[in-house]
Amino acid sequence: MTDAHAGARVLAEDGAAARPKRADALRNIEAIVDAATRLLAADPDASLNEIAKEAGVGRITLYGHFDSRATLLREVAERAIAHSEQELGEVDLAGDPREALGRLLEASWQLTHRFGALVIAASQALSPEQLRRAHDEPAARVRALLSRGREAGEFRDDVPIDWQLSVVQAILHGASAAVHRGEITAEDAPGLVGDTVLAALSVANSR
Repeated sequence: MTDAHAGARVLAEDGAAARPKRADALRNIEAIVDAATRLLAADPDASLNEIAKEAGVGRITLYGHFDSRATLLREVAERAIAHSEQELGEVDLAGDPREALGRLLEASWQLTHRFGALVIAASQALSPEQLRRAHDEPAARVRALLSRGREAGEFRDDVPIDWQLSVVQAILHGASAAVHRGEITAEDAPGLVGDTVLAALSVANSR
């Protein structure tokens, strides 16, 4: 199912499934979802007025497709989670754990920077299962690489693996925030993330 067709899932007022959307309606839905993604990634408190303005539509048009903030947040977050799973699932995790982690960090950085605070903004609109899915599946990939690296003697094993996972996540989110504050550039961030994570994880005599 395409993103455009996914946006057509919004229910009509009587609770029945909405009729197929016209092309202009689908364009408006995509514009609204794209605008919400951009604004909420930087500011989880972005208002529906701001989202409508960014999308180039009126509030009436926005509410015609998404009858509440929660409905819009749910749609945006579901798309972000699905996109993230697809992108991370395509990363090659074979071979040297340091190199594999570097590739995973590059992909994770791009997604973290793109979606930023969006999942935080949508936390009240998502089910507990969706929230677990947003967190647990990406974390499981990192955890698996950390375990391989620890077993291979590449990564430190004198600290809890959960702490190492928390450090990785903090560095990713910290870099995204630093870019939004103008402290580093988006172009420099992936290299800084990789270098910082590997420095924190590596044993003293590791390469």
